[in-house]
Amino acid sequence: MRSRARRSRVSRLLALLTIPAVLGMAALPSLATPPGADGQVEPERKSTFEQNGVALMRVVATDQAQIDQLNALGVDLTEYSKPVPGGIEVHAVLSPPESTALREMGFDVRDAIADQTDHAENVADRAAAIASAEAAEADTDTLTVLRAEWFTSLDGNRFLSFEVKSSATDAQTVLTASWDTGRDTPPASGGTATMTRFSDAGQYMYHRFSAPLALNTPQPARVTFTSNRGGTAKAPVTKWLGKPRPAPGPHYLTDFIDRYMDPTEITERIESLSEEFPKITQIIDLPYLTNGYRRKAQAQFGSAADNTLYVTTRAWGHEGGNDTTVSMIDPGAANRPLTVLVSGRTVVVSLATDGAGAVTSTAAQVVAALNGEPASSALLTASTYRGNAGAGVVRPVATSRLSDNLQAPAHISREPFQTKALRIGRARDGSKPGVYLFCQQHAREWVTPITCLETAERLVRNYELDTKTRNLVNGLDIFVVPVINPDGAHYSMYDFNGQRKNLTNHCDAVWSDPAQRNAWGVDLNRNQDVGSLFDGYSGASSSCTSGSYAGPSEQSEPEAKNEDWLVETFPNIKFSMNTHSYGGYFMWAPGAYKSAGREVLPRPDYGTENYFWNASTKILSAVQAWRGTAIWPGRTGPVTDVLYSAAGNSADAHWYNHDIIAWNFEVGADVWDPATNRWQPVGFQPDFAEGHQEAMEFANGQIAILEVAKQYAADQTRPTSELLVKGKGAGTTTFTFKVDEPANIYYTLDGSEPTTASAKLGFAGYREGAEQITISARTTVRWFSVDISGNVEAAQERVLNVPRA
Repeated sequence: MRSRARRSRVSRLLALLTIPAVLGMAALPSLATPPGADGQVEPERKSTFEQNGVALMRVVATDQAQIDQLNALGVDLTEYSKPVPGGIEVHAVLSPPESTALREMGFDVRDAIADQTDHAENVADRAAAIASAEAAEADTDTLTVLRAEWFTSLDGNRFLSFEVKSSATDAQTVLTASWDTGRDTPPASGGTATMTRFSDAGQYMYHRFSAPLALNTPQPARVTFTSNRGGTAKAPVTKWLGKPRPAPGPHYLTDFIDRYMDPTEITERIESLSEEFPKITQIIDLPYLTNGYRRKAQAQFGSAADNTLYVTTRAWGHEGGNDTTVSMIDPGAANRPLTVLVSGRTVVVSLATDGAGAVTSTAAQVVAALNGEPASSALLTASTYRGNAGAGVVRPVATSRLSDNLQAPAHISREPFQTKALRIGRARDGSKPGVYLFCQQHAREWVTPITCLETAERLVRNYELDTKTRNLVNGLDIFVVPVINPDGAHYSMYDFNGQRKNLTNHCDAVWSDPAQRNAWGVDLNRNQDVGSLFDGYSGASSSCTSGSYAGPSEQSEPEAKNEDWLVETFPNIKFSMNTHSYGGYFMWAPGAYKSAGREVLPRPDYGTENYFWNASTKILSAVQAWRGTAIWPGRTGPVTDVLYSAAGNSADAHWYNHDIIAWNFEVGADVWDPATNRWQPVGFQPDFAEGHQEAMEFANGQIAILEVAKQYAADQTRPTSELLVKGKGAGTTTFTFKVDEPANIYYTLDGSEPTTASAKLGFAGYREGAEQITISARTTVRWFSVDISGNVEAAQERVLNVPRA
């Protein structure tokens, strides 16, 4: 029935081809493909017209009457409809002859949204999923426990955080956690909860709780995980973050921040610190000046999209642009030409009139006149609104003074900003390990610069009072940049608090009208040169108005160049921390992947990854020590494991280009509200009482990073390792290695002397333990370990036998 109905409909359409005039249709002009949600042009997608050739096609009707005509013709229209430039977009299910017939009748039939190729792919994907599910049902899955922890957060509330991976990766796999109430108590006496399946970029990662689970019973000793596929696993429940960080000495000074501060204030503050403490500090002027807290002056004329135009001064607003005026006047007489008169910075457009004295100048004509008159084009440029044809008649407008629309007080400089680093250390000659702490890469994150400033204040003001602080300053070379993005930060504080990016406008005239001014700029944490958008990695945008715009090229921005210059100029920098907000995360590389196949940047090796994890315990315990805030285990780890892909971020650039142990903080952990039993987010700019607490606790964390770096510098102890046999089967033996500190294991299986070019122990999987090695014959295993500080263990040897098959 369906095929007969389709043939009938095609016949009607083909028959109507001979009488298009009866329908009163003229051929429609081809329209440009409309921009997508991010402002980018959607690529055309041509139908292959395989099988029956049926495709879901995009059709742009001029108006509702034309849609009615499509219905009258019996076209299979979907319920989809949306206004687009030039008409109304609808979607129709069409065969090739139907598409051809409609085009010849004057309908604007465009590209295919979906066709039989998509159907075939969907059917194949479905078949594969069914086969996978059936295979999973036939076999019991294996559960691997990644983490099982409890922790306390604000006000002493306790929470559970579990992560478990099933070998059955399909969405039908359901995992349940049951925990006891302490040693020798029934397995489910504490409670039971279903876990959430966590996937990213279409790939199954593991099961977890979407948020830590409130614990209202005694602390559990063990947890049991069960799968509807039959798999089970048990694990001890350990305390996350371990012992609290020791309290500082009685004379240790903290709390040097009493308000949110703009970049001008912050910079003056670190300059004053350097003047006050010249023996242990110095100011470093970073070489690349920013674009400046400045904008060209603009004004927009007209209210309807088809007769709107805008003008932009060539001079910056503070350099004369704000003194420019433009008028659109009705000459008050018939048959007058369009003219442009300029006197100083005053531009008067006398609009053309017809024989009846009515204004006839269109927006496009006024734009052409302003840009074509040398005197006016020397002052400004004119554009139609977002690239429209400008066919509408311009309305007379009284004198309009152009403005850069910047609201900061006059003492905030509009000139390119000199970003500064405060270098802290007794020996600032490159002989000590360097630590780079930088903040406010994203403008709207107001807590971060006062976090960096608080850390700097603690270091210099406790130097003479506190032995631990003195050891840090004497043993390290510390670089603090409280504000990476001063222009955007000024804009966020005084103009648009949601500003994320810098202020450099890379948009063309289509997206540079005044209404877009809050969308301009480059995301500085997408502008670096590792795993970038330009390398095909995900998590950044090519749209100049997107919040994650990567810029026109890698390191196009002076702020990004300053970041790179610092670590290039001071190769003794071994650690870095980029402090962001909000959400309460502690992360490291890899930070980007390609969505297709979830191709992740190379993961750190086994020893380094363990070092990241080991250091996190110390650093996050320091954060918790201020007021009890715990960063969740599920928000700790590589960026790609716990957050998303962030193409072109700074941590990846530091790690992959310079071997710097690079972390990312996201201050502002969710706050538990016992009244509602819910976690409450804090936002980018919480009230200062909360922002102050965040700055204090994460300054604790930054100090702990310095302590980790100092331990690295002082470490002269060789690691020790051992070989652990994990199992024996018929003709096989499986083993791995255990080491007493984060370190890499290099090994051979042929009795030869191991070197750093030998096989290196890896992970069994992300967020899992060491890989296990299986041998099938008597083997002499030789190995040694190397820790993160370069201490090398003496080579060891062990002969392993295998059971008979």
